[in-house]
Amino acid sequence: MKIRPFRLSMLALSLLIPAALGAVVLFLLIFAGPALGFNGLDFFSQINWNFGDFDNDPVLTRGVMVPDGASYGILVFIVGTLLSSGIAILIAVPLSIGAAICLAEAIPVVERHLPHWCPPLRPVLSMLVELVAVVPSIIFGLWGIWVLIPIIGHLTPTGNGYGLLAASVVLALMITPIIATTLLDALMQVPKENRESAFALGATHFEVVSKAMLPMVRATLIGGIVLALGRALGETMAVAMVSGGGFNILPTSLFSPISTIASFIVTNLDSAEGDPTNMAIRSLAEVALMLFIITLAVNAAAKLLTSGALNVRNRK
Repeated sequence: MKIRPFRLSMLALSLLIPAALGAVVLFLLIFAGPALGFNGLDFFSQINWNFGDFDNDPVLTRGVMVPDGASYGILVFIVGTLLSSGIAILIAVPLSIGAAICLAEAIPVVERHLPHWCPPLRPVLSMLVELVAVVPSIIFGLWGIWVLIPIIGHLTPTGNGYGLLAASVVLALMITPIIATTLLDALMQVPKENRESAFALGATHFEVVSKAMLPMVRATLIGGIVLALGRALGETMAVAMVSGGGFNILPTSLFSPISTIASFIVTNLDSAEGDPTNMAIRSLAEVALMLFIITLAVNAAAKLLTSGALNVRNRK
């Protein structure tokens, strides 16, 4: 068998990504191993997270030396993560669909009525939408603090705008370009024959878009939404800056302070490093492992949903 260096090198490069992924999972499993045994299944159902007293001598609890009074439960952070991401998707999906349809269908109509010397609008506007996706998350967080928080503060009796709603709106703005650009590219690939056939049958422009074009790009839309959800689940700094840092209490309204899994890790890492038994930081590694599994499952679901929808359409 003839050895082909190019093919072997490409194979080795293609294996780097799954190898890196496996290395991350292996590290988290090994490092969080003692915490997995100590916390058990109660880790996911308890709402109380307490680092314990680092100044006192560690105590023996369930066969492991931990700080006095230490207990670890992440239900509050799981709920905060899912709620903020879910609300963000509810806000972002209509905005994204509207923006994509506007760029694909409405802007060309406007361009036909402009003077011949005017530059095309769609490339400029689509570029602006794409640029929003590359804005650093810290910028969204600063915008949330100085613009969004005061607005939401006027809607609450306490005047404090930090909380679930602020985090959801910031996340929605961050993930809207992902869905919008994905859907726009798909709409641009719809054959002109489909549109013209629908118009020839007497369909209105709205009916052409909703009944002839959107069904054809359903798989791409689903994939974009789920990928955006994965982005929202893992967002850290922007959420940490506007979420209010809710701790050991489940949110009861849109204005309740929350903490997501990612924001909780980044804001409590310094405190965990002060644990002489290292159980606190190992428990944070278990939290990171949980977030990794959730994000990985969401992205895998996006791939499966997209592939399944495409297969169904091809069989038709």
